[in-house]
Amino acid sequence: MAFGVFPIVGTNGLMSVDLGLRGAVVALCLLIAALALRDRRDSTAALLGAALAIGAAASMICSTPTFPRPFAWWGLLLLALSSANCVVFWLWARAAFDDDFVPRFWHGVLWAAVVVAQWLDASGITRSAALELAIERTLSFTSLGLTLLAVAQALVTWPADLMQGRRGLRLVVLIGASAQIVLNSYLSFLQQPSNPTFSMTSVANVLALFVLVGLSAWNLLEAGTRGGSILLPATNVRFGAPAKASDDQSKPATIEPALLRRLEQLMTVERIYRRERLTIGLLSAELGVPDYRLRQLINEGLGYRNFNAFLNHYRIGEAKAALVDPEQVEVPVLTIAMDTGFQSIGPFNRAFKAATNLTPTEFRRLAMAGNAAPVNDRLKIGQSS
Repeated sequence: MAFGVFPIVGTNGLMSVDLGLRGAVVALCLLIAALALRDRRDSTAALLGAALAIGAAASMICSTPTFPRPFAWWGLLLLALSSANCVVFWLWARAAFDDDFVPRFWHGVLWAAVVVAQWLDASGITRSAALELAIERTLSFTSLGLTLLAVAQALVTWPADLMQGRRGLRLVVLIGASAQIVLNSYLSFLQQPSNPTFSMTSVANVLALFVLVGLSAWNLLEAGTRGGSILLPATNVRFGAPAKASDDQSKPATIEPALLRRLEQLMTVERIYRRERLTIGLLSAELGVPDYRLRQLINEGLGYRNFNAFLNHYRIGEAKAALVDPEQVEVPVLTIAMDTGFQSIGPFNRAFKAATNLTPTEFRRLAMAGNAAPVNDRLKIGQSS
């Protein structure tokens, strides 16, 4: 008998610990999903978080060594939720850490493709050991790749994040979940026993997930006293539009009016947003305050959750004024974009379209044609959608 591996017997203490932890994880995951669906049905990140929790619960059930195999039809439903959870995790990271994320049709296609591949592998319908091994390897690498993309999402968007709670918790939650998925991928890649058994590795894996899910549930249950939860972000906010920093309206203000006025002067009078590659560090140095104070000032004082959205609010405002100015009708759109602080035309076009529901060229054409009413109507549509 190999060290750390025990036969499946009903009286084995290791089996009892494993099954007990799995049951606790399933219960906590369902609690998290219920809280998300009850409290934040209007948030894409919360809905994806609920789906992620349900998938984790399904994974705990499907991966139990005593789970009946081959899978029955209801087992295949659980397997679908479990196997495609890597896709849901990646989408959740996108939605939680990128306020501009919008689900696309191809995201659903990717989820379905992973499900179908897992079904083919589990059902044995291919009747080819080589093909089944290729599918298993592909699924492992897909899970690992999506996990790395989720980690990259957290790291890339971290500098511009203005929400202190989300900055502090995003890496803890994300790295913990990433480590769990990487471990699962590693085990499935190197270990494929024909007869699943309870082992120290299995218990350690479930225990790690239990700790992660338990901390997540605690975060949600404590959200009411801490002004919200990182796991269930507020309703989606459009690019360039300010959002309330906290759902807790009773929280006392900690913003200095004089500092806020100085920041407003820098943005509206000195137009510091035009400066090339302006960062929070550079702006905080200009104000003479630490980075965290500036983040708090913009987030709680002005209501922005993202530094780029804060800058683009002023940049797009100046660009719109230039595009409707008859004296600048011959100035190229690229020049206007660069003058207002954008580094290239692509980000400018995307930010402008998100803020106004029009491309810069369309905006200028309607304005030059004297159709002020259609322009205003389109602006209202873009701001309300």
